[in-house]
Amino acid sequence: MPRPSRPPHPAPLPTLIALALYAWGQASALPSEADEGVPLRPSRVLGAPAKSPAKPALVISAGRITAQVDQQADATEGAELRYGEMVLTADRVNYRVVDDLATAEGQVRIDHNGNVFSGPLLRLYVNRFEGEFLTPSFFLKATGGAGKAQVVKFLDSEHLSATQGSYTSCPIVDDQEPAWQITAKQLHLDLAGNEGKAEGAVLRFQGVPILAAPALSFPLSSERKSGWLPPSIFLDNRSGLELGVPYYWNIAPQRDVTLTPFVMTKRGVGVDGEFRYLEPDHAGRVNVDLLPGDRVFGQSRWSLKLNNDGKLGDWRYRLKSERVSDDDYWKDLSRRVESQTPRLLASDLSLGRHRELSWGAIDTYARVQRWQTLQGTDALSQFDSPYQRSPQMGVRVTTAADEAVLDNFRPWGRKARLEGGLELEYNRFDLPASARAGQVPGGQRVHALGHVAAPLGGEAWWFIPRVSFNGAAYDLDQPLSDGRRRMSRVIPTFSIDHGWVFERDTTLFGRDMRQSLEPRLFYVNTPYRDQSNLPNFDAAAKDFNFDSIYTDNQFSGVDKVSDMHALIFGATSRWVSTAKGEEVLRLGIAQRVQFRDQLVTPDGLPVAQRFSDLLLSAATHLEERWWADNTLEFNPETNRSVRSVMRLRYSPGPFKTVSVAYRYARASSEQVELAWQWPLYGQPITQRGANAGSSCGGAWYSAGRVQYSMRDKRLTDSVAGFEYDAGCWVMRFGLERLSTGRAETNTRVMLQLELVGLSQLGSNALKVLKDNVPGYRRLSSDRSPSSDFLP
Repeated sequence: MPRPSRPPHPAPLPTLIALALYAWGQASALPSEADEGVPLRPSRVLGAPAKSPAKPALVISAGRITAQVDQQADATEGAELRYGEMVLTADRVNYRVVDDLATAEGQVRIDHNGNVFSGPLLRLYVNRFEGEFLTPSFFLKATGGAGKAQVVKFLDSEHLSATQGSYTSCPIVDDQEPAWQITAKQLHLDLAGNEGKAEGAVLRFQGVPILAAPALSFPLSSERKSGWLPPSIFLDNRSGLELGVPYYWNIAPQRDVTLTPFVMTKRGVGVDGEFRYLEPDHAGRVNVDLLPGDRVFGQSRWSLKLNNDGKLGDWRYRLKSERVSDDDYWKDLSRRVESQTPRLLASDLSLGRHRELSWGAIDTYARVQRWQTLQGTDALSQFDSPYQRSPQMGVRVTTAADEAVLDNFRPWGRKARLEGGLELEYNRFDLPASARAGQVPGGQRVHALGHVAAPLGGEAWWFIPRVSFNGAAYDLDQPLSDGRRRMSRVIPTFSIDHGWVFERDTTLFGRDMRQSLEPRLFYVNTPYRDQSNLPNFDAAAKDFNFDSIYTDNQFSGVDKVSDMHALIFGATSRWVSTAKGEEVLRLGIAQRVQFRDQLVTPDGLPVAQRFSDLLLSAATHLEERWWADNTLEFNPETNRSVRSVMRLRYSPGPFKTVSVAYRYARASSEQVELAWQWPLYGQPITQRGANAGSSCGGAWYSAGRVQYSMRDKRLTDSVAGFEYDAGCWVMRFGLERLSTGRAETNTRVMLQLELVGLSQLGSNALKVLKDNVPGYRRLSSDRSPSSDFLP
């Protein structure tokens, strides 16, 4: 069973000592001079060899060895003792056979899988793996961290303790404190139980204590472990300074809880809670955020989020819900709102069953969907609420289809056959209590959607004739203006989809290419049916783009069907590198020709224009460092562009990326966006090595995304920050600006300290930059295994 994706990561010194000592052996034996080799025994059966009860050999080598048979061996001048995977070197090694005691003095070094312990004196009972190492220092390959202790006591192969220990990922320089380190008076490690305990633990940064705990428990690996996580810090203009300290409770391998008490300087004290579970048939997450007695708002605030899915026999269910206490929650506490539309929160419970049959499939489903609209008190910013489904029930029957045919761009070869589908569905629509006054009340709808197609094609072409219908019957809660409450309509559609794929070998700028030419024709004929006096519960206009132009309806949903008698024609040409198999250039064009006026349109105005707007697209990656793409909607009658999107990105190397975007919609919006990650000053750590000392100085970077509305002449949602990479630590700070109204913004201050190889402290500036900057890369990605998203 996969474990949840966010294990805690408060792993100081003991984590790393444990890695170096985990798999060492338990016993020893001196080789006999009579042993000349390992004998091989023939076998009539080919299989895995049986486990040998023999213990690993203990081998001592040195420039000078004095030995007494079955008593002791004394090695000097580059002494080396090997036992299993352990290698022990020292100026002098004495091994007493009777006591199984190895004593090493002078430049003692233990090496195991790249993890190294070194010090002046070691006494170790090899068989029991029990002993003491005086003033050892260590280096761990897995994290690149290092440390030291006054005494390390090996209790057995799975338990040890350290006195006055420390750990850091910074380079160790004599007579100089590392930039950061964790110290503890006493450390106890249980390797079998994956648990470490520290007494008197203190985290210091630049010599200043920034975190202390009288007792600390932590995991010794990436496995989950109950305990306190690094604190989180946030600062914005609405809530002030917020400090939270998460506590992680590993209830069971498939369940955990994270509780985060927090305090806001402006609002007060609260707690965030998250419960996760991962069962064989069920998985989910429950989040509860509480802020009792908000001093600014004047009452308690809360939010509840449910994300759960699973199966009950042959049925699968899914529950996704988000609710908040008040209409201003999305402004004041936006970090706790997950919805992509923060003013429109959904609660959606669905149940479905899929059955595969020899001739096709049957899908049966039911759904309840509710909405919470955060309207606020500003009448100008209020919006119409979507209708709720209370409930939705249906069945969908489809014949076995050739997916390559229906994908349209994957030719195949076989004879034509009829394929089709039928959907029958009942919906009860109503409005949430938070809906605006004046919206049309709900009602009931029964609809049927069906189609029959006869796809055929060859090696490089397809031809798909299709007949479909959209039928719906309504029963409204209140009569319309003409007094009717019940009404129905059936609208048929006939379409033909036809296309070709041509390919040839060619060259482009001296490079071998495979060029394709993909012309496509789409004919559709849908008769006009008056729908002006019919309700609209779930239909919405589709965006006009290269995908929607090749569809037989300009509306999504069921309630609206656009009348259309038209031919859509277009073509796409691609140049693909034969050496790398990547697309380096793509050009596309598409347009619709209408043979009669269209009366059912998204804006309600008839369209008499014979030729639709022309769609043009281009994308290029001709040079390794440059990417560019552009889409344009052009009106041939006015000779003016209607909409356009242009993007350009330049990435010459690691941590270097700049992108520019321009978005234009006539009479609606015009926006410019600049995003970047770029070094400002200093030599990058990747060029100096991960262990470059602080004396060499660090490197400064800048990263961010700025959006500017040319129509409103103001900045919109933007983020900008700076990063300082010192090798063993990274500091990030910056500002994030989020629009919460026509003249309102929420400004956050981000400050995050990443201790490479340990954890990240402060606000989660790293996630903000990754979400906003195309091509952003974490500066320490090659030096730290920690997650990009842990605070």
